[in-house]
Amino acid sequence: MALLWWILILFFSLSHQQPLSEQEALYQLLHSLNPSIPWRTLFPDHFCLSAPHGVVCDYPSQHIVELNFGYVSDETPNPPCSPNATFNPLLFSSFPFLRKLFFYKCFNQTLTLTLTFPFPSLPPTLQELVFIHNPSFLPPLGTLLQNLTSLRRLVLIGNGFHGEIPPQLGDFIALEEVTLSGNNLGGEVPHSLGLLKKLKVLDLSGNRFEGCVSESLGNLTQLLKLDMSFNQFGCRIPESFRRLRSLEFLDLSFNRFANFGVPLFLREIPSLKEVYVSGNFLSGVIPEIWENLGGIEKLGFSDMGLVGNIPASMGVYLKNLSYLGLDNNRLDGPVPPEFGLLEFADEINLENNNLSGRVPLLTTKMGQKLKVAGNTGLCGVENKIIRCGSGQLKPCNKTDVPDAVLFGGASQSMCSLILRFFLFLILFVFAGF
Repeated sequence: MALLWWILILFFSLSHQQPLSEQEALYQLLHSLNPSIPWRTLFPDHFCLSAPHGVVCDYPSQHIVELNFGYVSDETPNPPCSPNATFNPLLFSSFPFLRKLFFYKCFNQTLTLTLTFPFPSLPPTLQELVFIHNPSFLPPLGTLLQNLTSLRRLVLIGNGFHGEIPPQLGDFIALEEVTLSGNNLGGEVPHSLGLLKKLKVLDLSGNRFEGCVSESLGNLTQLLKLDMSFNQFGCRIPESFRRLRSLEFLDLSFNRFANFGVPLFLREIPSLKEVYVSGNFLSGVIPEIWENLGGIEKLGFSDMGLVGNIPASMGVYLKNLSYLGLDNNRLDGPVPPEFGLLEFADEINLENNNLSGRVPLLTTKMGQKLKVAGNTGLCGVENKIIRCGSGQLKPCNKTDVPDAVLFGGASQSMCSLILRFFLFLILFVFAGF
């Protein structure tokens, strides 16, 4: 009871504490991130006249509008963070005009930093909140985001954020980017994300999200990038994705989606440049949907349980393809000769399928770009061992290309019949005379 009383007293005192001046708050903030540097001595003047790189002042208002911390490169030498850097949220109430807050590799010590109640909200003027590679920063996501309805960019990559996405995030209607990759977030994605009509980037990859993906995400018609890879999403891939007509990048790989076959709605999104659905339970055959998808540059269909032949139309229409992953499926039949038309391909991975016959790509400049290991029925040029990818491709015998043998035999028989017919005709004509 006494402990609870002291917590209430502390909260009351903090909530009624007068905010520091921007100058003093900046000194204390810099000291909390790196106490080994004499900040007051190095920067004794007003922060708009003399401040470390990364501290940006607005003119003529003379207020701090950006705080960028953590070494990124020599070109952007932001104030560095020490191994024992700490995060004091109380200091940010002294920056009422702050528009951007950026931390890069600042909180990675063994001592974890958690934010619990009472937690004063960050300035509601924030438009960009960026935390990248701060693994010891472990607050629930909702705690950090309270009252930040002016946000345009929310980028939280490789931190320790946990819990679920708060449904209130759908009220942040100014958001254009939500990148939450590489955290410990889980649960289901709220339907309210479909209200973010200005959103151009949604990246939820590398978390522990599960359940069905809401059909409401099909309302994000300005979306350019959608990445939900490396989670535990299940059910079917939403059909509403067909409405994402501006989408250029789609990655749904390594989840538990269970559609029957490759989603047919892909043909309705001609703007696509990269598509990855590897590592799901999709199965089925590769559909004939490629005529309107000539802009695709990378296509990942690995480890999906695909069966049947590889459509020749992929080689005909996907002229800009630089990467094709069809490995670790159950595809059979030949490698389409039309794949020789893929002049921009850097890698075509067909490994570990049941493909057979002669590989036509070796007559082009494909060479080491083709990977076919694990297809015992494939062969290369007759009487010649060819290096292909990381291994060797056995030479073809006539028995390895039955279609060619049948075609040759049929040709010889036809020629023989025609010759006999003409000889008979000549003899018949002369006999008549």
